[in-house]
Amino acid sequence: MPDAAAEPGTAAARNAAEEKSAFSHPAVEPDGTAVYGDHPDQVIDFYVPRGAEAAGDAPVVVVLHGGSWRAPYDRRHVSPFAGFLARRGFAVASVEYRRGAEDTGEGGDGGGPVAGRWPDTFDDVAAALDALPALVRQHLPGADLRRLVLTGHSAGGHLALWAAARHVLPADAPWRLDRPAPLRGVVALAPIADFEVAGKLDVCGGAARQLLGGGRFFAERRPYADPALLLPTGIATTLVQGRADVDVPQAVAEAYADAAAKAGEMVGVTLLEDVGHFPLIDPAADACAVVAEEIAQLAY
Repeated sequence: MPDAAAEPGTAAARNAAEEKSAFSHPAVEPDGTAVYGDHPDQVIDFYVPRGAEAAGDAPVVVVLHGGSWRAPYDRRHVSPFAGFLARRGFAVASVEYRRGAEDTGEGGDGGGPVAGRWPDTFDDVAAALDALPALVRQHLPGADLRRLVLTGHSAGGHLALWAAARHVLPADAPWRLDRPAPLRGVVALAPIADFEVAGKLDVCGGAARQLLGGGRFFAERRPYADPALLLPTGIATTLVQGRADVDVPQAVAEAYADAAAKAGEMVGVTLLEDVGHFPLIDPAADACAVVAEEIAQLAY
């Protein structure tokens, strides 16, 4: 949440103001909700395309929310962003998934919500994407599944990149697909895309380490979870990153793009000047319109 003590003019003050703006919008209720499992968090919200751009063959945009994979942050905080995309003519599916609970001292670092659950968070994202085609046909009639784009913010950006890379997971991974998912592409917004660099920068208080169950599991599980190790995917990918982001710094996106290039794959990186972490999902910010354009470029 915003830091009330931040001095005006500092990076912290700007970040606090941007976060306050992004979280100031009332939640946008979906047009429908479907379950993809038995747990209360295994649900997907659907937003019907509307506005001048809406059409019967609207592209489908899957939104994976951020929040450091931690329980206090659920899909409602990106519902204004989902509604914004729907008003741009996209059919939107906003995925909920299981996140970390209060730290018991076993998997996290003590005191506060843990980032993610292993393997539940990954189980859920894989299951949601596998169930999506049938659910879209039911809840978004007329939407064009041939024009499917994944997007996600921060931790959700990680999950979007991971979901697009399931066909290059290790052979023993339970989530592995035998062929690439039928995607037009991925637009990852300030993603936690390289766990090594994120760890060095202590991104979100070591969230990536917690996601994998703590330090003693990190090296063992990282090949199954770190997008920077799951390349090349062969799927069009664009990263959108604010240069002024202090939560997930630009260096994380650049590390992923470098890893992709070394693997023989070109990843687009759109860098936005004087933009921090939260404007990318803030309908009131110009950066949000840039995100919609990046999605449209892949979808159409």
